[in-house]
This record gives sequence, structure tokens and C-alpha cells, in this order.
Amino acid sequence: MKSILALFTALLLAPLTTFATEPPHILLREALQFENIGDSGRVPGTIRLLYQHLPEATVTLWPWQLHAREREMLMRAFPKLRIAEGEVDEAGNASTPALATAWKDADIFITPARHAKTFQAWAKTGRPYGFFGSHFDPISSRTTLRDGATLEELREAISKLPADHLDGHYKSREVYDGASFLFARDTYSLQYLQSQKLSTPIVEFGLDGTFGIAVRDEKRAQDWLRRIGVEEGKFICVLPRLRYTPYYLVKNLPRNESDYEIDAINAEHAARDHAPLRDLITLWVRETGLKVILCPEMTYEIAVAKEHLFDPLPADVKPNVIWRDTFWLADEAASVYARAVAVVSAECHSPIIALSQGTPAFYVRNPADTVKAQMFRDLGLTDWVFESGETTGQQLWEKLKPIHEDRAAGHAKVQTAMQQAAGIQKRMVQAIEDAVAKHHKEASR
Repeated sequence: MKSILALFTALLLAPLTTFATEPPHILLREALQFENIGDSGRVPGTIRLLYQHLPEATVTLWPWQLHAREREMLMRAFPKLRIAEGEVDEAGNASTPALATAWKDADIFITPARHAKTFQAWAKTGRPYGFFGSHFDPISSRTTLRDGATLEELREAISKLPADHLDGHYKSREVYDGASFLFARDTYSLQYLQSQKLSTPIVEFGLDGTFGIAVRDEKRAQDWLRRIGVEEGKFICVLPRLRYTPYYLVKNLPRNESDYEIDAINAEHAARDHAPLRDLITLWVRETGLKVILCPEMTYEIAVAKEHLFDPLPADVKPNVIWRDTFWLADEAASVYARAVAVVSAECHSPIIALSQGTPAFYVRNPADTVKAQMFRDLGLTDWVFESGETTGQQLWEKLKPIHEDRAAGHAKVQTAMQQAAGIQKRMVQAIEDAVAKHHKEASR
């Protein structure tokens, strides 16, 4: 496999200082949609960072949702991991024995989420808590982004928000002020938080947990690539995305009024938003003679890939394009992305998974998406981020061609970005260690 993996793993495996007291027990609130490998990929990425930097720590995952296949993936990768399901009420009473034990014994509570209710209950324990690679994009509503906005337009809008905006938007200032640390996953969100004059001791840039992912399902990936006749290093992966996720399709629910609105917006823009990807696929196949795999980050995108990427392609291009008609988990996706020349995606997290495997990746952002694209810019990958409304397939090809022709240069660029990511992630875990040590010191007085 690519040398980036050995280097990245070595950086991550370098442990932090040894605890003067017992290693910490970390309660992690995570595990969202099985139907989204971005969500399911963030979980093993975060857990891996905790174990790599604090190898003696006890980690308990407290999931919102956990599919059986996700559970199997996590336990295979992390045999020491504890999982405690259930709910906790405002008084701190847990609904299951496992969660009651974790709630009582944990030294610190962390999550990437912004939900105040759980933090408010935990804060009553007097033990530390923190936000770990969270997004705090204050401009993400469908009403605000009805006609879309570029990343720069969002940055400008965020810069004009008043200093008391957080009180009305998230309504959780006291929760943020009481945290030991707050790591925002992109610098635009960080600038917003800094403008809100929080009293949190640490308010810094800290990456999405997906950047730490290293789980693989090599057998499943290799078997699938063999079945479809695709060789390592001779294909790219391309992923679609609609402007707004149709969750009624994802969750198999009846459509409501809001869903009809979403469908109308998506139908209006889908063809144009995917045009750069279709044109890139055509150029890639005609110029290189190599393969393209159309694959999903969310379950609903299986159908989107066929309708908006595969079906409109020219007849001479289609034989080299494979449409994946089944869903997968992040570990299989990581193993496939690791063997690709590049990943080109209208979704955000598959490029992150690809980068973590040493593979160059482009993010083609649609105008209704949030500021999460800034994560790539923050790691020096600005020229691998594109606005779908301002980008052509030819422009994508001009960036992809040199990666295809000089694989070493592309991998070196990824290596530089991931070295920076590793340093940021180590700092994030250090904040956990410091918060627990500080609490123990104060409690012993």
C-alpha cells in the first residue's frame, strides 16, 4: 500500500505523556446514520485517535444509533471498545445498566455534536467535557441557502454576524462557556466562535474525526474489485450529491411538505450540479482509457449516480464506467479509495476518507452546502476544492491529469496535508489528557 499510510500511522501512534494517575475513561457520544459513511466513518476515526494517543485509556462509545454491521466493524477494529446504549435524563439517570456505569465512571465526556441537552446533564457531575472536531456553521438553513452561495460568500456572511448571534442560533452559550475545550472542524466556524467572545479556555481549530480513519475491509474490497474487473491504480471514484438530502428516502418515511420542497429544489439543480462530474468522467475515459467507479456516500446516492452520472454519459464512455448498485461501510470504501488514482466527490467525507488512505481527492461543492469545504483549505488543499456552479469538467481534468501522470507528486501533497492533520489531532487528544489531569488535581485538593 502507499507509503503515506506507514508515515501517517507512525505519527498517530506516537503516544502522549504518561498519566500520573490512572489512564482516563472517555465517554464518547457518537455514531449517527448507518446510511451515511461520512457519519459512520467519523466514529472509527475518532476512536482510533483516542487509542493511538492514549493507548491505556478506557473508551466507551455511547451511540445515538448503531447498526449491527457498524458494531461488528468497530469491535473488529477495537476489541477493547466498550459500547453503552440508552438515554440519560436531565437529572443524569441512565436508562440502561451499561450506560449508568459509564456515566458514573467516565472522567470526561466528548462529542462532535452541538446538542446542549446532554452536556447540561453531564455538567452537573462536575467532570470535564469538550467538543471534539465539531461544526458550528451558523449559515446552513434551507431558507438562507435557497439560491445557494459560494464558500467565500458564506465566509463574508459569517463575518458580519453580531457578537450575540450564538445566543439566538444555538442557545447554548453556558454549555460552551463551561467546556474544557472546543475544537471547531474548520477555521470559518472557528472565526465565528471567536467572534462570540466565549470564555471557554480552549477554542481552536480541530479536525473532523474522519481524518483519523484507518479501518479497512481488504477482503471485501478486493473481492468486489475482482468481480467488476477493475485493477488497482487504474480507476477513479466519483460520487454524486443532491443539494439537500432527501431523508424520507434514506429513512424510508412518508414524504411531508418539507420533503416536497426539497425534491423540487433538487430536481431544479441536479443536472447542472452534476455536469462537471459527468464531463470529467468523459474526459478521463477518453484520455486515459481507464475505469471510473460511481459510488455512494449515502444510500440515496446509489440512484442519483445512475440517473445523473451514468445514464447521460456518451455511449463510448459507458463501458469503462461501473455503477455500484449496493451500499457499503466506511472500511470497505476506504480499501477501495486506497487503490484509486483519485476520488472526485460532490460529498465531503469520502474525500477525507481517501486522503486518510493516501489518495488524492477533489471536493466539488454544491451551492447549498455548508462551510465544511474549508477543512480542505485549512490543510493546504485549496486547489482541490471546487464550486460546482463555477467549475467545468475540463477544469477538473486539468487538475486531475497531472495527478494521473505523476502519482508520486500527488501522494506527496496528500502526505504533507496529513502530516499537518496528525499534529492537529494529537493536540486535540492532548486537550483531553490535560482536562482530566486538571480535574483530578483540583479534586484532590
